[in-house]
Amino acid sequence: MAIVIMIIYLALIVFMIASIWKVFAKAGQPGWAAIVPIYNYFVMAKMAEKPMWWGALCLIPYVNIVFMIWIWNRIVKRFGKSSGFTVGIILLPFIFIPMLGFGSATYKGEDGGESGEALDSMITDGGETSA
Repeated sequence: MAIVIMIIYLALIVFMIASIWKVFAKAGQPGWAAIVPIYNYFVMAKMAEKPMWWGALCLIPYVNIVFMIWIWNRIVKRFGKSSGFTVGIILLPFIFIPMLGFGSATYKGEDGGESGEALDSMITDGGETSA
């Protein structure tokens, strides 16, 4: 019986790694960064379009809880989901992270466009915006 539970547990771990890997890849980041301890915090801060020092704050006990929720909320918003989806990621990550990774959601920048499009358009348009 214990071996069956261990196999199910390992299968869940592999599934979650694949899900987070897919979320990172959708956001234009290397998928392997999802499984590298400490470095993944800095990549997640980048995905959330926040300064890199937010990743460092995720290393401080108790502060990390607040900032990881905040970072996940920002990432979820970049995928076009609501704050309710963030609550789902916090309470049921084994359901909501795979939904984000394997679902149809696409990563968009803060302006709603694909990542990097805002900077490219500012360079080509000379910083002008159309009304």
